[in-house]
Amino acid sequence: MASPGSGFWPFGAEEGSAAAETPGTARAWCQVAQKFTGGIGNKLCALLYGDAEKPVETGAKAAAPGAAEPRPTCTCDKKPCGCQKADVNYAFLHSTDLLPTCNGEITTMSFLQDVVDILLQYVVKSFDRSTKVIDFHYPNELLQEYNWELADQPQTLEEILLNCRTTLKYAIKTGHPRYFNQLSTGLDMVGLAADWLTSAANTNMFTYEIAPVFVLLEYVTLRKMREMVGWPGGCGDGIFSPGGAISNMYAMLIARFKMFPEVKEKGMAAIPRLVAFTSEHSHFSVKKGAAALGIGTDSVILIRCDERGKMIPSDLERRIVEAKQKGFVPFLVSATAGTTVYGAFDPLIAIADICKKYKVWMHVDGAWGGGLLMSRKHKWKLNGIERANSVTWNPHKMMGVPLQCSALLVREEGLMQSCNQMHASYLFQQDKHYDLSYDTGDKALQCGRHVDVFKLWLMWRAKGTTGFEAQIDKCLELAEYLYNKIKNREGYEMVFDGKPQHTNVCFWYIPPGLRGMEDSEERTSRLMKVAPVIKARMMEYGTTMVSYQPLGDKVNFFRMVISNPAATHQDIDFLIDEIERLGQDL
Repeated sequence: MASPGSGFWPFGAEEGSAAAETPGTARAWCQVAQKFTGGIGNKLCALLYGDAEKPVETGAKAAAPGAAEPRPTCTCDKKPCGCQKADVNYAFLHSTDLLPTCNGEITTMSFLQDVVDILLQYVVKSFDRSTKVIDFHYPNELLQEYNWELADQPQTLEEILLNCRTTLKYAIKTGHPRYFNQLSTGLDMVGLAADWLTSAANTNMFTYEIAPVFVLLEYVTLRKMREMVGWPGGCGDGIFSPGGAISNMYAMLIARFKMFPEVKEKGMAAIPRLVAFTSEHSHFSVKKGAAALGIGTDSVILIRCDERGKMIPSDLERRIVEAKQKGFVPFLVSATAGTTVYGAFDPLIAIADICKKYKVWMHVDGAWGGGLLMSRKHKWKLNGIERANSVTWNPHKMMGVPLQCSALLVREEGLMQSCNQMHASYLFQQDKHYDLSYDTGDKALQCGRHVDVFKLWLMWRAKGTTGFEAQIDKCLELAEYLYNKIKNREGYEMVFDGKPQHTNVCFWYIPPGLRGMEDSEERTSRLMKVAPVIKARMMEYGTTMVSYQPLGDKVNFFRMVISNPAATHQDIDFLIDEIERLGQDL
């Protein structure tokens, strides 16, 4: 705790200012400190004001109805303090009774503490296997059961706290050890703390002057990530963006600018017909990016994959040659490191050779698989990524960083800035008194940009690279455990042969009623309905969640993914048993 002479003062008052020296304000702060720190608060007040100069409130305004009653200054030295704390009746209070209103300190601290209590109860329940993953209600039921509409008149703080509880009551517990539905699962405590701090700081990432520490942390973290990709000394550039889809679109934007810089001013009419290439198992965001950039979805050529979902390099080269013969200009190949459904890793070295041969920008969408770079055991699956021109990497997936946290890494320094800068003079003045290279906003498409880096940085500090490595290795080991449990188990068929490369385990559950049937249109039709019914039952019981989907000519199958470090072998066993319990009558 800083001393009075070190520049620290509670609630943002400048030391020596009228607000800081107001006895009432000081007294209120002491009461808050005592409420939440017990006897420590008494010692803190003594430190700040001296034993003989404890503040005495004078001329205070009458308390608002429901506000905390003033309590005598605590003089006990018990740990924890047993003195009576301030009581707040929120039924008569509104947001206007919170800071920055005058004398709103105690009410604010009490209110926020109650919000934190609600959050902490939710966090603890999220890891309790006896609780539901989801308390499922149909949309019309939730709409009818609660009034979600916005009104002209304010609600009381009591009602606001109820809104918080209700929202979390029906939220999916994505940190629950038996939640396997999406690529982003888990709930990291350090990441959660970092997210709270980020919201409290409530700043924007466009200039150093308003986000000095966060801008520096983004610089340090992106450089470290580029080092792990394999670019010498972490050279290059990058940015944190609102998800992998936007990171992939950034890559397309920069690749187009690199080949035809005039497109920035003159638009698509000034350049030839461009085409991009990606695998038929790649993420839909590649086509979305092409649509958003005016390139068009018809200009995204899908490359065939092998039976494991990996891009076939010979087909990529054939399609590039065909496109050039038609007069099109290949400008980007988007390889995938960890496909969404199969978890496949495209052969990056062979793809890099082709991109070099035909002078095409190579992008690697490692949104899902990029985290394996943290693992000495598994990073070989991304061999060749160091030859990419750009990489998407989502720490909010395999690394368990709270949403959202996605990075776009670019090998060529300065290219992103040239592509996107617009020289807004009201933000990026050229005569500032510090190094302007730390004003990162002009290289982003966004103006307002959320602080996403702090969660990753703080977790990395807490875990170290070895901690992330252990977490990722554990998830991959659990996926292999599931695969070994079901590959020869009665009632299960694997979607593809062989051990999965990532944590994606794709399989059909064959209910007893279908096991004796030969392959036929009727069996296929019935099998298509199995996964959706079991998934619906999972949600209605609230016991677990796992995703399913069709792919190509394959009817609905389960896609199990594991990225939650809270999951154990027992949770995998539970999932198998639950699928069988819920599907035995189908």
